[in-house]
Amino acid sequence: MARLRLGVLISGRGSNLQALIDAAADPAFPAEIAVVISNIADAQGLQRATDAGIETCVIDHKVHDGRAAFESALTEALEAYQVRLVCLAGFMRLLTKGFVDHWRDRIINIHPSLLPAFKGLNTHERVLDYGVKFTGCTVHFVRAEMDDGPIIVQGVVPVISGDTPDRLATRVLQVEHRIYPLAVRLVAEGRARVVGNAVNIDVKDHEAEDIILVNPQA
Repeated sequence: MARLRLGVLISGRGSNLQALIDAAADPAFPAEIAVVISNIADAQGLQRATDAGIETCVIDHKVHDGRAAFESALTEALEAYQVRLVCLAGFMRLLTKGFVDHWRDRIINIHPSLLPAFKGLNTHERVLDYGVKFTGCTVHFVRAEMDDGPIIVQGVVPVISGDTPDRLATRVLQVEHRIYPLAVRLVAEGRARVVGNAVNIDVKDHEAEDIILVNPQA
């Protein structure tokens, strides 16, 4: 069976991109990265892709006349590489409803909180301010509203007394690197299906614990 072709959109260092690159290096992984696209020409993630022999493309949002023109260029590039699943990995541009609807149920994102809690930016600072005892990360199908959409996988991380935003972010990121490839695998194998506002997952018995709760000791 052909591997699912991914298009990964980045704006920065690309650590979650690296997790996907490492997963896809295994021929048994059911997806491959067809192209990495950045809106920032010197994004570190582009070098990660180049080092792995993956095609890259820079589409600078600042040279396009508005968001619609920028997103039209994105779609044109993704479709030229026959991308079937778009993966947002630190892509720091808000996407319009038109773009999201075009890729509906074919675009996923990773966010460093247990959605629907703590949407948006400065996540770890707000987690600590609220004094919650657990936080984590979420991979979800993208909808037009920011950090919204059917949830595929979540990973849970305890908040430890004395945590700083940086320390907490480091532990959450370790779990992000586990759950993003897992979510891509579930989608690529046709085992994650959107039903209404939720995702039904065909879970094999030996996987249940990993999909429900990832690395609670992180």
